[in-house]
Amino acid sequence: MNLFRRKHAATLQAEAHADQSLRRALGPVNLTSLGIGAIIGAGIFVLTGIAAAQYAGPGIVISFILSGLACAFAGLCYAEFASMIPLSGSAYTYGYATLGEFVAWIIGWNLILEYLFAAGTVAVGWSRYVVSFLNDLGIAIPPGLTQAPYNHVAQSGLHWWNIWQLFAHGWTGSGAVLNVPAMFVVAVVTVLLIVGIKESANFNNVIVVLKLTVILTFIGVGIAYINKANWHPFVPPADAAGNFGWRGVIHGAAVIFFAYIGFDAVSTAAQEAKNPQRDMPIGLLGSLAICTIIYIAVALVLTGIVNYKELNVEAPIAVAIHLLGPSLAWLKYFITVGAIAGLSSVILVLLLGQARIFFAMSRDGLLPPVFGIVHPKFKTPWVAQLLIGVIAMLIAGLFPIGLLGELVSIGTLLAFSIVCVGIFVLRFTDPGLKRPFRTPVFWLVAPAGVASCVFLMVVGLPADTWARLIVWLAIGLVVYFAYGHGHSKLHHGLMGKADAPGAS
Repeated sequence: MNLFRRKHAATLQAEAHADQSLRRALGPVNLTSLGIGAIIGAGIFVLTGIAAAQYAGPGIVISFILSGLACAFAGLCYAEFASMIPLSGSAYTYGYATLGEFVAWIIGWNLILEYLFAAGTVAVGWSRYVVSFLNDLGIAIPPGLTQAPYNHVAQSGLHWWNIWQLFAHGWTGSGAVLNVPAMFVVAVVTVLLIVGIKESANFNNVIVVLKLTVILTFIGVGIAYINKANWHPFVPPADAAGNFGWRGVIHGAAVIFFAYIGFDAVSTAAQEAKNPQRDMPIGLLGSLAICTIIYIAVALVLTGIVNYKELNVEAPIAVAIHLLGPSLAWLKYFITVGAIAGLSSVILVLLLGQARIFFAMSRDGLLPPVFGIVHPKFKTPWVAQLLIGVIAMLIAGLFPIGLLGELVSIGTLLAFSIVCVGIFVLRFTDPGLKRPFRTPVFWLVAPAGVASCVFLMVVGLPADTWARLIVWLAIGLVVYFAYGHGHSKLHHGLMGKADAPGAS
């Protein structure tokens, strides 16, 4: 049983050139916009306030810097892979080329956790803003139809090896039935994605312009209302539960790491890029740089206007605007509309990325061939997109936002760390491979990417999140050995000769 058979990178490059089943319609502006569309979303409009209130205080600014630094290391490794192997599988495909099929499966399985739960997280945030907006217009939706049926708070003092204890504790009933608005937006976006990639990208471009206009307006207006007293202490002292202090800053960085997964979503669109060798590094690194600056600015303004203790809400920017006074009441509606539109684009990019990963895994034989079916007219993986939409709807309707955010972060951090390992390994196993973009000082950047991601996972995330990751991976192993391993096209010699581990 060869668990580490590889798809040779040169074979993947030839496959990318030959496979024209998906429409190559995206240029550098579209790709950068996709990244911004996915990155600027729940991190600003939802999780910034929650992470500041629960973990880091004004130090959430430092949390964003730490997460951005970890992403910068991973982003440079992603850029090399995406320009070199322009296929739709993202980190899954890169792992297949470097570390073997078994590791690739683990990455792909984690990316399912990342994208599906991320889309659900953002949909819950979208629901909060829509409900608030409708209330302002005098339209009330019954609370039982706007929340998850259960709330969850991570419990301290539990042992990581007691899986049942970690799963069972911290749940309380909310009295709600389903989060219907969250399910509704996922359904609408799924239909749009099935219709076509170009149409989806154009919609995203318009939304990104609106979203950036709204955020820059908030920053520009809010600077004049900053109360510097709200920044003191910038890193609140640790409490008895272990929150705040520098550990709280790190915990905050791990939780809001979820906000940065957008550049990973860009890489899933590599097979639909017009000139991936040039455009993918621009889209990946450009969107990451722009969004990191914006996140830091918003966090400074938000915690300067509002005391961090008052930000434990799903719509923190709306709270800040309320404090600005009646003369700026118009800004609340402007920000709310921008948040609703912006979160819509995040959901779009995340669901797009997940379908492309399913598509790639199906084409490799690790998932059933139905996920690789492309619509004859729209040229999109419509079956995968439809299934993903249904599952994401259920996640958005049933789970609370805090639990979803932590699950997404741990899956993302693990995938990013493996990508960094892959770049390091490939420089030795395939040194002569054509690399349109080369990760600078790879011997430093790649290990730093691994170290920073693992550090945030180990120090920043609670034991119950790790327990859920372990259970998710265990389910993935069952699926792989029951189906994927035996149906792998490499196993049957249908994709060219599999490499032995470490062979070039």
